[in-house]
Amino acid sequence: MPNTDGQRRLAVLIDADNTQPSIIESLLEEIANYGIANVKRIYGDWTGTQLKGWKDALLEHAIQPIQQFAYTKGKNATDSAMIIDAMDLLYTGTMDGFCIVSSDSDFTRLSARIREAGLIVYGFGEEKTPKAFVGACDRFIYTEILRKEAPEGQEQAKRPPIRELKRDSRLVSLLRNATEDSADETGWANLGTVGQNVANKAPEFDPRNYGYKKFGELIRAIDIFTIDERSSDNSPAKQIYIRDKRRK
Repeated sequence: MPNTDGQRRLAVLIDADNTQPSIIESLLEEIANYGIANVKRIYGDWTGTQLKGWKDALLEHAIQPIQQFAYTKGKNATDSAMIIDAMDLLYTGTMDGFCIVSSDSDFTRLSARIREAGLIVYGFGEEKTPKAFVGACDRFIYTEILRKEAPEGQEQAKRPPIRELKRDSRLVSLLRNATEDSADETGWANLGTVGQNVANKAPEFDPRNYGYKKFGELIRAIDIFTIDERSSDNSPAKQIYIRDKRRK
């Protein structure tokens, strides 16, 4: 169970061979949205020169480097060390979830095993990450979006045109199916419930992949849903409901 303050205790395990040090600050900021990073470890062969860019980042963010020699050329001993440590941490029973930072499919079975134990798994990797690993996580965040926020004008320039969003058949189908599955008999669905349904169906989904900070902003932009803001007796904040425009 999470701590008494409601924060998840997370183990952050980073594959240095498949992660760039330039994203570390944004990565840890992102992880802070999901819980407290009680364990922060990074794995690689620190005797070589290929990981020297990590030195300052490790000191600044108190990340523990784990040395793993490359015993055989072409074999990734780092993955094995991460998997062994993850299982050790799992069996301690002190963690509520894991953050696996890598673009390597070797962590697919590890992620599935952790979830089988009832813990949550957040994956972080590049867009080239194999779908098997992505699908084995509860949520997967592409590291390309983990950058410092751009000025509003630049951010909007990165957004695809609305017509392009509507032509993205996978996105449209995902949103419509999630809305239908979350809707009541009249076709209306709570936006928060739809967002959770989308995340369950597609762990890699993130509105930031499309240039929008929030799910509601993407829903408004794609313009395939009718939107209704409803007042609540129990809260001053309005609840947002959506319904497919095709439904009469």
